Amino acid sequence: MDENKMVAGKVKKPGKRGRKPAKIDLKAKLERSRQSARECRARKKLRYQYLEELVSSKERAICALREELEMYKQWCSAMDQGKIPSEIKALLTGDEQKLPPGGSSTKTTKNKNNISSSNG
Repeated sequence: MDENKMVAGKVKKPGKRGRKPAKIDLKAKLERSRQSARECRARKKLRYQYLEELVSSKERAICALREELEMYKQWCSAMDQGKIPSEIKALLTGDEQKLPPGGSSTKTTKNKNNISSSNG
């Protein structure tokens, strides 16, 4: 016990403090680095794919909202001319069975000529 010191119940060997640098094979270290870089690129690719899909879905939502806005503008224009669109008549009378499919929902159809030409 003359060579080793007893500190807090543990036997300490004389010598350098701290961790000894492990002699790692340089090729293995390079291969780990390459593998890590490959995984990083794969994660980056997946992240960009996700973001592109998110942007695409938001753009589709914007287009749908623009179409809906255009439909409401047409309704307002028709009402300014004294015409009541059939969709609004159906909403006012509570007769939703006569509405065209999707007429009262927030989704709109591609047809922008939903305005009734009869005076009401």
